[in-house]
Amino acid sequence: MRLFDFSLKTNGFDIDKAKITLSEIHALNDSEFVAYILNQKKEIISYHLRHNSFYKTFGKSIDVEDWNSIPIMTKRHLQQPIEQRLSDNYNSRNVYLNKTSGSSGDPFIFAKDKWCHAMTWAEIMNRFAWYDIDFNTSKQARFYGIPLDKKGYYKERLKDWFSNRFRFSVFDLSDSAFKKALLKFKKTEFDFINGYASPIVQFAKYLKRKEIILTTICPSLKVCIVTSEMLFEDDRSLMESQFGVPVVNEYGASELDLIAFQNTKNEWQVNSETLYVEILNEGGKVLPNGEEGRVVITSFYNHAHPFIRYDIGDIGSLSKLSTIRKPILKQLTGRTNDIAVLPSGKKAAGLTFYYVTKSVIENDGNVSEFIIEQLALDHFKISFVSRTVIPADKEELITKEMGRYLEPGIRVSFERVDKLKRTKAGKLKQFVSNL
Repeated sequence: MRLFDFSLKTNGFDIDKAKITLSEIHALNDSEFVAYILNQKKEIISYHLRHNSFYKTFGKSIDVEDWNSIPIMTKRHLQQPIEQRLSDNYNSRNVYLNKTSGSSGDPFIFAKDKWCHAMTWAEIMNRFAWYDIDFNTSKQARFYGIPLDKKGYYKERLKDWFSNRFRFSVFDLSDSAFKKALLKFKKTEFDFINGYASPIVQFAKYLKRKEIILTTICPSLKVCIVTSEMLFEDDRSLMESQFGVPVVNEYGASELDLIAFQNTKNEWQVNSETLYVEILNEGGKVLPNGEEGRVVITSFYNHAHPFIRYDIGDIGSLSKLSTIRKPILKQLTGRTNDIAVLPSGKKAAGLTFYYVTKSVIENDGNVSEFIIEQLALDHFKISFVSRTVIPADKEELITKEMGRYLEPGIRVSFERVDKLKRTKAGKLKQFVSNL
């Protein structure tokens, strides 16, 4: 029995119909696809202007024929009771309800109608199939968080069973935990690894210390797919070396869909079937491909709740090679609230600090992971997990490099900890500004 499909259908998500619809979209020729995009944009705006009182108020000045007249929606606009944001004939009992992770600092409850959620899963399953992964038959090694309350915990475990996956805790990244994980890989024919980048990187580091290539003990493994956190190229190289399989980068948002997925040509291909992705400047103007700006997304199929020109809170750019049919995400720099302000007034992406420090702090394998906090304009704290203390000369080198890459006069303090703080979902936020 195809348990995963069965579980979706049991919950009212018509996955069979969604797969057919997606295949019909793929069959469109280029001119038909352009017409499809234009029609979906116009249809979803018109629908919410007719049937959603929240959106009617939000988009009073919209001209349906003028896409640029549509206001940008942010997470702050959505931080009000879900009942006030649902479209006509939708309620908490006939939609898919969930809550964003809060990694952006602006969590909120969102809704999808059941057809929209079925299309989301059709899209995800299509992309994973690029790597010969079938959610109904492929065994997943899952590195995700899990609710700690009893009801939430067992609900997730039941979903894991239906989804043919085994969940490894991301809250315990000790060698003893990884030793147990390794035993599970020896006994189980896992087809793929899926989860947050940072704990999977830690597992790869453990394997390197033990001089183990994962496919030598789990030869069924085909691919590792990471999501939700930044993936650095040196981490990707480490994982591919220690796992013996390709590492694929996924970019998604629970309130929307899968946004981009690395294809077999190593391109970060944007989902153009169920979403419309734009890159805008601070003034809301569409930027040319190749230029970096705010990632703004429209969901084509969500009639229960509007996500139209929705600023997801990320900064990125599309490749100059992008087309309407096949947009390519060139890079994802970080979140808009991950910006560091320096004493001179200069601004820098917080991940710049993380990347500069990473190049120095991890080269000897002593430090397993770390995060950076901005405490003042000129003061940054690095909290880290390591086997031994960081030598004074290395601390001095890190401080010097931070000043060289950014600006002189930056103070850096260091704090060695047993464990880094993760979000309730289990994600590691690599840079935090406390200004």
